[in-house]
This record gives sequence, C-alpha cells and structure tokens, in this order.
Amino acid sequence: MTAWRRKAVGFVRPDAPHLRPHISSSSFPRRALSSSTPLRSAAAGAGDKRKGYYITTPIYYVNDKPHIGHAYTTLACDVIARFMRLDGRDVFFLTGTDEHGQKVEQSAAKAGKTPQDFVDEVSQNFMSLVKTMDFTNDVFIRTTQHDHKAAVQALWKQLEDAGQIYLGAYEGWYSVRDEAYYTESELVDGKAPTGAEVVWVVKEPSYFFKLSAWQEPLLKFYEENPGFIAPESRRNEVIRFVKGGLKDLSISRTTFKWGVPVPGDADHVMYVWMDALTNYISAIGYPDAGGKYQDFWPADLHVVGKDILRFHTVYWPAFLLAAGLAPPKKVFAHGWWTKDKQKISKSVGNVIDPVGLVETFGLDSTRYFLTSEVPFGNDGDFSNDAFVRRVNNQLANELGNLFQRSLAFISKYCEGKVPNPASAMTDADVALLKSARGLLGTARPLVEEQQALHKYAEALNQVVNEGNRYFDEQAPWALKKTDTDRMATVLYITIEALRSVAIMYQPIIPSSASKLLDLLAVPLDQRTFAHIGAAAALVPGTPLPTPEGVFPRVEDPAVAATAAAAPPKPPKQPKKPKAPKASKAEQQQA
Repeated sequence: MTAWRRKAVGFVRPDAPHLRPHISSSSFPRRALSSSTPLRSAAAGAGDKRKGYYITTPIYYVNDKPHIGHAYTTLACDVIARFMRLDGRDVFFLTGTDEHGQKVEQSAAKAGKTPQDFVDEVSQNFMSLVKTMDFTNDVFIRTTQHDHKAAVQALWKQLEDAGQIYLGAYEGWYSVRDEAYYTESELVDGKAPTGAEVVWVVKEPSYFFKLSAWQEPLLKFYEENPGFIAPESRRNEVIRFVKGGLKDLSISRTTFKWGVPVPGDADHVMYVWMDALTNYISAIGYPDAGGKYQDFWPADLHVVGKDILRFHTVYWPAFLLAAGLAPPKKVFAHGWWTKDKQKISKSVGNVIDPVGLVETFGLDSTRYFLTSEVPFGNDGDFSNDAFVRRVNNQLANELGNLFQRSLAFISKYCEGKVPNPASAMTDADVALLKSARGLLGTARPLVEEQQALHKYAEALNQVVNEGNRYFDEQAPWALKKTDTDRMATVLYITIEALRSVAIMYQPIIPSSASKLLDLLAVPLDQRTFAHIGAAAALVPGTPLPTPEGVFPRVEDPAVAATAAAAPPKPPKQPKKPKAPKASKAEQQQA
C-alpha cells in the first residue's frame, strides 16, 4: 500500500463470534512449508550468508498520479538494490500498485469506467515513473493479476486451516476517502484524524483474523529481533501500540465487490490490506515453496512510509506467523517531505511532481538531491534553493571540477594518457588512495545495515573533498616546471582515487557515474565493487578520451524567470576623469 494512504487500526470485535464452517481446500494449491515457524526465523540477520537479497517498496494506491513520496521510496530501494548488485548479491527488487478497494470502485464509477479500465490507466502512470527515474525493479506487481489473487486466497486458506479466521460482524465509523474504520476516540470534531468525512456503518457480516491472540508473540518477536523495525523511534512507537492491546481484525467486506473474493463465500471480498500485503510473497511464487520463494524469502528489507508502518510490523508479521511463514527480516519507515516548510497537499497546490523535477533539473541531479539531502528516516523539506545549492556545490563544484581539471591537465601535459607514477609514493598519496579504496568498507554497513543513504552520499563527498585538497596542495601545475615525474604521480593518484569514487557513485547517479568511468577508460566489465583496489587499478599509458564536463550547473527556474523578466539595466556612463594628484614636491611648492 502506498506510503501516503492511511488505513484503520481499530475494528469492532463481535460479542459472540461464530467459527466459520470448514471449506474444502481442494481448489487451492498447497505448499510444503512447516505449519509452525520459530519466532527467530524471521530475522536471520547477521548469520544469514545467502547471496540473494530481496527488497520491496510498498505497493502504491492507484488514486492519483505519482508524487515525490512515491519517487522517494522507490529511489531509496533502487539505490540499495543497485548497491547490492554491484557488491555481488543476487537481487530481487519489487514494486507495484495496489488496485482494489471501495474508493477505487467509486472513483471508477465517477469516471464512467469499469474498475479494471480505471486501474489499468492509473497504474500506467506508476510504470512510467519507473522508466523516468531509471529504477531497476525486477518485477512490477499489480494486485489485479490472477496469480496474485490466487496467492491471497491461498494465504486465507492457510490462516483458516490454522483456526485463525472466524465469521462475525462489525460496525463503526468509516471514511471512504481513507478506506478506514475509526473508533469514537480517534475522531476529531466529528471527522477522521486525516480530516476526511466519516459515516456510521451499521453492523454487517465480516470475517475476522484473531489478531488479539498475537499480542504477546509479537512482543516476544520484537524483543528477540531488535533490528526488525527501524529507525529506533519507530520501533518504540510500534511496541507501545501493541502493548496497548490488539483487537481482532476485520478482514472482509460485503458492501462492495471490487476486491479479491473470499474463497468459498462470494458475498465477501478481502480487506484491502490483507490483499496488498500478500504481494510481497505472491511476487516470488507463493504458495509454491520452491523457486524464488525459497531463494528470497524472508525478504531482507521492506521500505515503507511511516504512516503505514503499523500494518507492516503488526498485521503483516501476525498474518505470516499465524500461517506458519517467516516474517521479513526488517521494515524501515522513512519520513515525509514538505515543500518550503509547508505540508504538501492538493488544496495548497504545492504537490511536487517527480517527472517535473527530472524535466527541470535532470535525472541524476534529482536522484542525488533526494538521496543526500535528508537523513533517511527523518522528515525533509524540499525547496528549489536547497536543490540548486546541494547539486551545484557537491556535484558540479566538487566532483565535476576535480574530474575536469585533473583530466584536462593530463590531456595537455601527459599526451592524453594515464600518467606513469614514476616517483615514490608519499604519505599524502597513500592517504588519498586509502580513503578512496576504503569507501566500500565504509558504505556497506551504512547501506545494508543502517539504510543511512544520506551518510553513504556524504562519505563519497568527503573523499572528493579530500581529493580536491590533495590536488591543490600538490599543485601539479607547479611540479610541471620542477619535477615532471612527481607531477605524473600526483595526476595518477588523483584519477585512480576518482576511479573508486565513480564506481561507488553508480547506485546514486548511475548515468553520470557511467560517464565518469568512460572518461577514465574503465572497461565495462571492471565497474563492480570487486574492482575497487590495486588489482584493477588504472594502467599507465592507457589512452583517455577528450575530457568533457559531466555536471552542468543547475538553476532555479523561478530565479531564472525573474531575471529574464527584469528590465534591462541602463548602460553605464563613462566615468569623469579625475585630475591627477599633485606630487609632494609640487605640494610643497604650492
């Protein structure tokens, strides 16, 4: 479900629930998984040496076109997925769209379309964003796919066979806009906490999942797997919620039809969260326990917005544990973006279109800003001024400038070839190479363990800054006159350090990093993290292409428009010549 869609957390449990009659499972595929799973199986974590790495975004709700929040979540996953592939991991990266629910059914009717035609059209916007942002997901899943619906029904059967589902009834306040039920205490001035209108839903039949039975097992699971929820503040939030008491969860509806039918009871469609969360296992072949499921489950990382953390860290692990399946290893919740210190909303008119950002500033500039500007996990503020400053300072002024001036010097004074480091290496040379070649060791825990993508970008920038200081201090332009061997060594050390930096920049700015590696004549098959180090160092004498700029400076379009609209300044008037000052002798004579 989208990181920007809120669902209910409180449901009314019936006073006298009745167990549902057993339904034959002959029409549903069975899996060869254990009926019980130890709580620690979910977060194999540090002891897990498998090569496969499974990362997911939430699936985005098809109520409108994508905004910056959707792009931000998927970009974070894309950076991590690219990093893992370059580090030799077999990655499965999943994103997609959530296409069921009452709001979709109503929106389709309002548009004069069938629900399927409606979601086909809106889902295409999200698939287009994947291309625009150069995301490298392996699968784009849609919850209207037949195989996904079959998997959701199989999970239902798994839970039902385990005695975790019963038939009862619910009633309560309901918001169509939020597709959420609210308790009386959650309402604010007669409305949902989101400001949406609510209506009272009279008691109607519903199937319930025995969520209340999983309160203590979940708390035990959190205790035994402290890294399951991140950041730490979010973990504390979830634990407080669960300790406050869990009610059984309504998992079916009868008042609309646009959803996955409950197996054996066509009057009910499944609660959209049960439908949506199952995408993480349906995409890798569940209920088949072999193939991709065996290779990639449990998922290494679910990345979600903070507003849907509860569904991923309470409902989802409870469903899985109740079905005898392992929960994911980790769920990371990031923050929200504001625009110029204001909450983003349609009514204010400050929604940020990621496609517009790319068209205005360029793809890699957009990727770099979103990755590096905000500590991942915190809320962040977007402004054109912040965008321009960060991109121009760190990409154009630092990284681009060091590439341009070192390669231009080599082109002019080293015949356009990789210089030969003929002189003995100094402490300064060793220090710069050590910093550059040590980037991988620095970045691995930041990306894989902490998801601190902003610190990853910062580590790269620190080495670039160190390279600029080294270049200034060594002054190859002065060495050209006094010691050409030392000059060649300084130039070689500079671009060899830049080779490691460019390899490490590939997950964040893939197109620009590729161009930087082209300028260094690095072969295509020597651009993985395994090639950072002396064994794959640049070979002296290798011809280099003509150097060119890779990072044009970006400009705030609002500033540019203001400057263009300003009246031209009047031409400067020639200054009136001043009378020459009298000399001291002349002054004395006077």
